[in-house]
Amino acid sequence: MNLRFVLDPVLTAELREQIVALWLDVTNAGGAVGFVAPVTAAEVRPVAEAGFAGITDGPDRLLAAYEGDRLVGILAICDNRFHLTTHWRTLKRVMVHPDTQGRGYGAALMREAERIGRELGLAALHVTVRDGLGLGEFYGRLGYREVGRLPAALRLAPGDDRDEVFMWLDLADGAAA
Repeated sequence: MNLRFVLDPVLTAELREQIVALWLDVTNAGGAVGFVAPVTAAEVRPVAEAGFAGITDGPDRLLAAYEGDRLVGILAICDNRFHLTTHWRTLKRVMVHPDTQGRGYGAALMREAERIGRELGLAALHVTVRDGLGLGEFYGRLGYREVGRLPAALRLAPGDDRDEVFMWLDLADGAAA
């Protein structure tokens, strides 16, 4: 696997555009990253910019995955912005480019986030997923367990409501690993 990770890359204008393009490609291929296909850059960019602000001005971290020089995956390691939850983080916008899927890049990206979480001394990582796409199984194979769900919380279209599923990885269990 020719995958290289960069934690906290400088969010240049070029990288921002690459992230928006990745987000478009992932969403328009059926990925569950906050939108429903078809989506345009004009729809994604404001949401992306808000996330970038949490990275450049706030406590959030960006993990980027590269195949050579090409950005092929990202995730945000987000602070919960509440003093009673400083011991864990939420992973958001977990995505790998559709043409790289099936190579283990998503699992590698998540394992790198887990490694970073352990290095930071975190007790756990949390991710939410859209039900109905097999994402719970993907995260389950990585050690995450379902800890709750909001029934029909996500309305993709009239008559197409999906559960929002909460997944949790306890880092304390394997901290010695």
